[in-house]
Amino acid sequence: MKESVARCHLLARILAADGIMADKERVMLQAKMNRLGLSDEERAQVIHFEGAKGAEACIRALPEEARQAMISEFLSAAFIDGNLSPLEVAEIKKIARAIGIEDV
Repeated sequence: MKESVARCHLLARILAADGIMADKERVMLQAKMNRLGLSDEERAQVIHFEGAKGAEACIRALPEEARQAMISEFLSAAFIDGNLSPLEVAEIKKIARAIGIEDV
């Protein structure tokens, strides 16, 4: 799995963790996929949560500094709608542990 696709899979999981993907979150996810150059097929996979199984392992292979920065980015993204729900925080912590980041 490409890093860009893995990153978007994890971001989508966080944004949907509270059961609601607000319009601002949806727009931000689309913008992220645009910036990272995901193909139409990759975008569809992210949006429909298909093929995300290897995302954590892909990101875990990155240097720690990059993984730390990604967690910070995920926190900011989850707050884009002005609400950081406990479910989103729990998902970020779960992903952080899975990619080898303990201090969140």
